[in-house]
Amino acid sequence: MRPSILIAEREGGNITRILRNLEQTQTFVASTSDAAVQIALQEMPSLIILDRMLPNMDTYQVIQQIRAHPKSIHIPLIVVSPKASLTDEIYAYELGVDSYLVSSCPDQLLALVRRHLRRIEQSTLSPLTRLPSGVQLEHALDYKLQGLAPWSLLYLDLDNFKAFNDTYGFLIGNDMIILVGTICWHVVHEFGNSDDLVGHVGGDDFVIVTTPDRESFLCTQIVERFSTESAFLYCQEDLVNGSINGVDRKGRSCRFPLISLSIGVVSCRSCTSDEVGALAAEAKHHAKYLSKLLLTDPFAQKSL
Repeated sequence: MRPSILIAEREGGNITRILRNLEQTQTFVASTSDAAVQIALQEMPSLIILDRMLPNMDTYQVIQQIRAHPKSIHIPLIVVSPKASLTDEIYAYELGVDSYLVSSCPDQLLALVRRHLRRIEQSTLSPLTRLPSGVQLEHALDYKLQGLAPWSLLYLDLDNFKAFNDTYGFLIGNDMIILVGTICWHVVHEFGNSDDLVGHVGGDDFVIVTTPDRESFLCTQIVERFSTESAFLYCQEDLVNGSINGVDRKGRSCRFPLISLSIGVVSCRSCTSDEVGALAAEAKHHAKYLSKLLLTDPFAQKSL
């Protein structure tokens, strides 16, 4: 996915004009506080730029909301102000702004934007899938655990991935992992809630934080799309045979099924972080067991 920038300013504003020629980036524009926060959570842009003097927007409130949510906590924030105010600048930094620019110089703004986009490569996102990982996932779970609303955790991983990775090589194996992340992101973006989160735990393991009313449909859509799109990563012979040649852990040549996707579902209403982790592991193993017995039922559910 190419880098994207959310610009909170009036339509046709100066910031948008300056950045319109920035190569290989996608731009979103918001003219109100609510729109800025909604787009930040829905689109998860690589960078957010806020016009300090934009009417209909409380800049400080937007900063606080973006920094409070685990889905957007990592996104770099730039505030652009037409006039210098040390008090405003200090307060903005205290709220979590990464840069405060008092200038209308296009070259300076472009240089700052490029610097932040380069630093994204060193962020808490997975370097392979560009999805939240590590500490950011812990923040997401803590955020949900502190709330009162019911929520669901989907835990996804690939069956028979090692055989595929050994046979096709790690580069195609990486393509398979990227495919899973891309499918999850697009399905959640299309059918999930605006603040649902897709995370990459590591390897071929992913998680999705959503709500109970969306979990079943998201699972179905993800499994169906994966079944269709993953076929393009196999050679025709393996697709026809429905299996691949590989070597088991004892070094013996054998046939392995094509990769399938297992999804364990944890419906959380009142639980601790330790219980969520244990239940997710149990649901994952249960999903794998079902996927071996019933290939038409590749996800299972546990509740707490």
